[in-house]
Amino acid sequence: MIDHISVGVGELERSAKFYEATLAALGLVRLVTRPRTIGFGKSYPEFWINLREAMLPVPPESGVHICLRAKTTSEVDAFHAAALATGGASDGAPGFRPHDRVRYYAAFVVDPDGNRIEAVTFPSE
Repeated sequence: MIDHISVGVGELERSAKFYEATLAALGLVRLVTRPRTIGFGKSYPEFWINLREAMLPVPPESGVHICLRAKTTSEVDAFHAAALATGGASDGAPGFRPHDRVRYYAAFVVDPDGNRIEAVTFPSE
């Protein structure tokens, strides 16, 4: 249903380093580099970062977050660790989340601009 997503960033190169490491944990790589935008994906750009020089940090109370699918709990763990190592903050450590309908494992991070990103998987074990 969704073809691609994009987030605004205040500093393109800082965010490129953050997203290169964080998205690599989920199998996405940098595919397109333009002066004000970078696209990441597996076979085509699914996730874009766009330079917005005057952008203020995203307020924590905005309620907006983007969730990306991971194949395994190890990928979720690696996503979280990479985010913290490259200037992000934890918004929820990797682990199982209680839910009444499904069993899922997720981690939540905040990028250097305040964008909230989640990685999730649904293990069968």
